Amino acid sequence: MTALLTGKSAQACLARLLRPRTLAVFGGHAAAEIVRQNARIGFSGEIWPVHPRLAEMAGVATFRSVADLPAPPDAAFLGVNRHVSIELIGELARIGAGGAVAFASGFAESGGDGPALQARLMQAAGDMPFFGPNCYGYLNFFDRALTWPDQFGGSPVENGVAIITQSGNIGLNLTMQRRALPIGYLMTLGNAASVGHADAMHAVLDDPRVTAIGLHMEGISDPAALAAAAARARAQGVPVVVLKTGRSANGARIAQSHTAALGSQDAVVDAYFRRIGMARVDSLPTLLETLKLLHMQGPLPGRKIASLSCSGGEAALIADAAEAAGLDFVPLSTSAASAIAATLPELVSVSNPLDYHTFGWRNRAALTATFAAMMRAGADINLLILDFPRPDQCDTTDWDIAASALADAAAQTGRRAAVLATLPETMPEQHAAALAGQGIVPLSGLAESLAAIAAAASAGAETEHLHNFTAPLNAQGRSKALSEWNGKRRLAVFGVPVPTGELANTPDDATTAAAAIGMPVVVKAVGDQLAHKTEQGAVRLNLNSRLSVHAAAAALLPITGQVLVERMVTGTVAELIVGVARDASLGLYLMLGSGGVLAELVGDTAILLLPASRAEISTSLHGLRVSRLLAGFRGGPQGDMQAAIDAICYIQDFALANDNILQELDVNPLMVCARGQGAVAADVLMRLSSGEPHV
Repeated sequence: MTALLTGKSAQACLARLLRPRTLAVFGGHAAAEIVRQNARIGFSGEIWPVHPRLAEMAGVATFRSVADLPAPPDAAFLGVNRHVSIELIGELARIGAGGAVAFASGFAESGGDGPALQARLMQAAGDMPFFGPNCYGYLNFFDRALTWPDQFGGSPVENGVAIITQSGNIGLNLTMQRRALPIGYLMTLGNAASVGHADAMHAVLDDPRVTAIGLHMEGISDPAALAAAAARARAQGVPVVVLKTGRSANGARIAQSHTAALGSQDAVVDAYFRRIGMARVDSLPTLLETLKLLHMQGPLPGRKIASLSCSGGEAALIADAAEAAGLDFVPLSTSAASAIAATLPELVSVSNPLDYHTFGWRNRAALTATFAAMMRAGADINLLILDFPRPDQCDTTDWDIAASALADAAAQTGRRAAVLATLPETMPEQHAAALAGQGIVPLSGLAESLAAIAAAASAGAETEHLHNFTAPLNAQGRSKALSEWNGKRRLAVFGVPVPTGELANTPDDATTAAAAIGMPVVVKAVGDQLAHKTEQGAVRLNLNSRLSVHAAAAALLPITGQVLVERMVTGTVAELIVGVARDASLGLYLMLGSGGVLAELVGDTAILLLPASRAEISTSLHGLRVSRLLAGFRGGPQGDMQAAIDAICYIQDFALANDNILQELDVNPLMVCARGQGAVAADVLMRLSSGEPHV
């Protein structure tokens, strides 16, 4: 179901529900638990339990019905079955309640009559917002209010992050974190029939106490609304990190084109999150570590790190892990290396990552000097690897001195700093809290911490088309394949270079065409329903004589009754695939990769949502493994990279002009010749919905 609320109005709609002064609770055990948990957290408003038979609930006197309530409540929790929930939410809406939480399951998530019941629930609620159904509601640690029918971790905070998740159990688990992450709001959406992720984001973005937003989602019901919320968050300086489940190829449906096969649904989702400025992570620990980093230090300006440890083993460990996370160690200039060396004994070899040994262990001033010298090298964040010993069995004084030295160095240099425990259990909660109090980020777990740094850098990235996302057009009508000849003619109008060619219906026509074009030539069977000609033996390459052209045409004409004779592209440095395909929710996307017959085997691809800037296209192309060929691999010729980028931009121009009918497009291969010699679309596969392309 698509959420009902949109835009900034969500804040006004949800304000009463999220920060209630009066709270009505309906039901039995779950409702009583909310009474108890509100007392525990220190809720200062009024709680009105409603039960037709009980005189009191958790020590609070009850009301018999909605009609008996002293006033319309700001918030209501419906801990009753699904049928009674529909009745109650209608009554609450009619008296002007601020909103509700529908705890019951058995709605759209369950099949059967569930979707119809959910529609009735939404109709009964009208304009009144509600969380759920099938959800736990929310925890508001800022204002000490909750609609949470269970135990929870966490405690009241003055400022902190907002976490919005679909799952009540995941939300519960997240409250139990011991990572010194202050959580201000934790909301669970369940089926999100009324309040969706975008609505919840808008609802917290007016609260200046929120420093960052974390999302957990299972699907993207309204990508345009989420993009609008992301744009608002960026404008207000509130970074957003998202954990979306479903990283698998199951969502990709293989169509006729290589692009549809290679462009898995999840890769397109990655491109969508990059486009709207949300950093995507893969796990709950990384979500928490990223939120902590964003809360304390905001988005990082880049991916360059510096590492300090008193162990060569730890230095090697982070060297490998940082590369896997896509992070770079800031190079040490001659002056920076000299400054670091001046703080250390001669036996220490200066590098980044740095093993500073234990010569300065227990010497706060000496450690501070080394740490500060490394910080001045210019990393985006400086990491001290420090795994605290068990406080119940060991003395942590020496480790505390090192941590204090890092705080001193950060204060001297004004640089970002973090203590990184390679194991989560070696960052005890009390040490994490103490470090956070000193302005040092306490990072827990090597892999998730480095992934968090990469995500924090992504959260700060700027691109030309950031937040440039609108609801995609839907290509109408039945899909129709175009012949290679027709596809190339349409692309050529937009500037895409194609080989000189002619159609032929007889072997003699083919030899005449080859003579006019000039040898060598290619002869291909051509037709609207003929895709992947190489696999079907429908191509003859590098033909240098009239006799060979005549023989090739005679062999291929029976396939479709027509052949295409084209000039053979020579001097190729590399082959690319450039594709455009359509995601039902996110619209057209561009895929770049290693091309030719190895396109699917190699799997060297990059995905960009349309429109993509020339800079984005260039960056993605340079990030492919095939770019090493284009750069002149092992002394070979350099490819015409600019011509390749030009051709890709022209292909995109065609796609955008035909967004209403283009289903999928493959240029495979785009043959990139030596520098200055251009790039040519050697083969084209195109599928359109009914209608004519814009040419």
